[in-house]
This record gives sequence, C-alpha cells and structure tokens, in this order.
Amino acid sequence: MTKHFSPRELAGLLGVSTDTLRHYERKGVLLPPRRGPNGYRQYAAESLERLQLVRRAMAVGFTLDELARFLKEKDRGGSPCASVRQLASMKLAEVDERIHELKTLRKELQQTLNDWDVRLAHRRNGERANLLDHLPVRSTTAHENSQLVKRRRKQKEAK
Repeated sequence: MTKHFSPRELAGLLGVSTDTLRHYERKGVLLPPRRGPNGYRQYAAESLERLQLVRRAMAVGFTLDELARFLKEKDRGGSPCASVRQLASMKLAEVDERIHELKTLRKELQQTLNDWDVRLAHRRNGERANLLDHLPVRSTTAHENSQLVKRRRKQKEAK
C-alpha cells in the first residue's frame, strides 16, 4: 500500500502551511491529491519529493509559474531539460547583472559617505549639512535596472 500524507502532515514535513499546499496546487506545481473515503485530501508520497524539488528550484531563482510549465511538460512525458537549462542560464546572467549593479551602487554610496563626512566636518556647530540634498543624481535606480532586465528576459521567452 502506498504511503499518503494528510495536508497537515505534508505541510509539516516541508515546513509550510496547508494554505501553501493549496497555493502550489492552484499554480500547478503540486498535482491534485486523491480524496479519501471521508473526502479529505490525501497526498501521495511522491508529492513530498516533488515539493522538495520545487523548494530547491525556488531557492535558486525559479518561479512557481516557470516550474509549473516544466513540471507539466515532464508529467506529459516530455523532456523540459533544454528549456530548464536555458532559463537557468538567463537567471545566472540576471544575477551577474544584479551583482554589477550592486557593486556600482556600493561605490556610489561609499563616495557619497565620503562627501558627507567632509560636509559634516566643515559645518559649524548646530548647522545643517543638508546631506540628502547632496545625493548624486542617478539616471535609473538599481531596482529599475533589474526590472528592465526581467522585461527583456520575458520578451526573449515569448519569442
């Protein structure tokens, strides 16, 4: 006889709530469970392995929608491996871009702090230094840049 888990048992093993399990079902990463004679959900043991995979994939940047697409293809007997690899490569490029943005931001923030230290050292007692008024002007924020990278990725995926 195959082992089955109640929603509470499965959620407890994963460290998530039962609401999260229902969310995973709606998103398509968790197959709908069978119903016991009492009408309660009963998840197959494979659900635990599948959700552990989902959690690991999310930890490295995959979204539930992306995983649902890959898992549905796999469930239909397909092999999404090339698509998974391509998307992971794109995610790595995004991480590299974000690291570059953060390094740039760090350098700018360090320069700002140095400027502010000079301003603070040269002000008279009780005089305002107006530090925020002397922030450097940036063409875009790091957040705006990362959003642009995501839009470009989605455009590539749509092609």
